[in-house]
Amino acid sequence: MISVKSKEEIEILREGGKQLASILLCVAKAVRPGVSSLEMDALARRLIAEGGDTPSFLNYQGNGDKKKFPAALCVSVNDEVVHGVPSAEKILRDGDIVGVDLGLFHKGLCTDAAVTVAVGTISEESRNLLEVTKQTLARAVAAARAGATIGDIGYAVESFVKQAGNFGIVRDLAGHGVGYAVHEEPFVPNYGKRGDGINLEVGMVLALEPMLTLGSEKIVMSHDGFAFRTKDGSRSAHFEHTVAITENGAEVLTKL
Repeated sequence: MISVKSKEEIEILREGGKQLASILLCVAKAVRPGVSSLEMDALARRLIAEGGDTPSFLNYQGNGDKKKFPAALCVSVNDEVVHGVPSAEKILRDGDIVGVDLGLFHKGLCTDAAVTVAVGTISEESRNLLEVTKQTLARAVAAARAGATIGDIGYAVESFVKQAGNFGIVRDLAGHGVGYAVHEEPFVPNYGKRGDGINLEVGMVLALEPMLTLGSEKIVMSHDGFAFRTKDGSRSAHFEHTVAITENGAEVLTKL
């Protein structure tokens, strides 16, 4: 069932989104060669606790998941698309790209956001991947408005990526509703046709998250049972915002 949030609930989500954006920005600024992903997770946990909030990913177990996610932060490096597990052994190196995905509960309501950042000096190809994926998220946000459809968002993403260059669009993962839980209906694919799917209404809250690759769109599950990787080993980038559908378009609740 697709939920519509009240003005009071969206105000709480606005507060939580602001907290989340601030924390995500601090974590992203901590990215540098030699830093372990476990250190990044510890920083995120500390900042969330200092704000009086709760990490939404820690111990999360979605439908079909065999075990609970063991961290507050998803840290996905290079060919990891999403849901990378932090560890002391996963150390960032110069030239890597790293996706940092975070969710938190603020006053009982959940927001979700992600960025992909460079570690030291990266290749022009990787830098272009990051820039195009970030721009793709902006197209998704612009398409999310009352009276539009889920297909309109997917069409905006897919058409922009096709003209931007030779990138793969991950199709097996998608954006989603958010607010009362980490994942809610509706499913929001990064491809589609204009006019397809449900109509967007004022009060809907969505996590929009394009995921692009430098190669194939095909993904596989890692041996740890959490991270999705590109099947061909190509690099992937991921950007995400939580948005509320308003009378005036999509309001980005997790603006950095």
